[in-house]
Amino acid sequence: MRSLVVGASGGIGSALAEALGERGEVVSLSRGEDGLDVRDEASVERCLGALQGEFDLILCAVGILDAGAPPEKSIAAVTPVSMTRLFEVNAAGPMLVLKHALRLLPKDRPATFAALSARVGSIGDNRIGGWHSYRASKAALNMLMHGAAIELARTHRQATLLCLHPGTVATPFTEDYTARHTTVPPAEAAANLLAVLDRLGPEESGGFFDQHGRGIDW
Repeated sequence: MRSLVVGASGGIGSALAEALGERGEVVSLSRGEDGLDVRDEASVERCLGALQGEFDLILCAVGILDAGAPPEKSIAAVTPVSMTRLFEVNAAGPMLVLKHALRLLPKDRPATFAALSARVGSIGDNRIGGWHSYRASKAALNMLMHGAAIELARTHRQATLLCLHPGTVATPFTEDYTARHTTVPPAEAAANLLAVLDRLGPEESGGFFDQHGRGIDW
């Protein structure tokens, strides 16, 4: 099995890369190690364009929770700067990764592209409001991946494209926002996600699933 992890320097990304290393070859890309900036298409094209061969699994683990200010607790706290930054990284970034990774996905055998989303990106599951920009950026990611899956099925008939909620993972990324949530270590989260990927196939392509393989309401 040959895998590519984009965003491999983060807590969940590094755990996924380590777990996949036990299954075969892993290629890792990150901003810190490789200068991959998903807000800059030239950077994405350069980093992915340097790769050769095909991958059985491509995991996009990039994402940010805030953009220099805490997630909004009210409408009054929304700013265009913060909202734009979250959309650039959480929604446009993975879409650019997919755009430039298409040539790395085989057309003659099963392959998977998965992006890390978040349950708070579910419109139907939103009961308390707040976190407006983060929620909206993940909802946008879900729509982009769902639409891309429809197109991908026309050219890569055995491919699977998924949005995955990893649960609340105990990392520096989340440490300021987890007081009311049960967290799991990155290694456990990675194992859960890979178990889900093992079970899902083209029939589920375009779907949004949690760390236990259960579908999440859009």
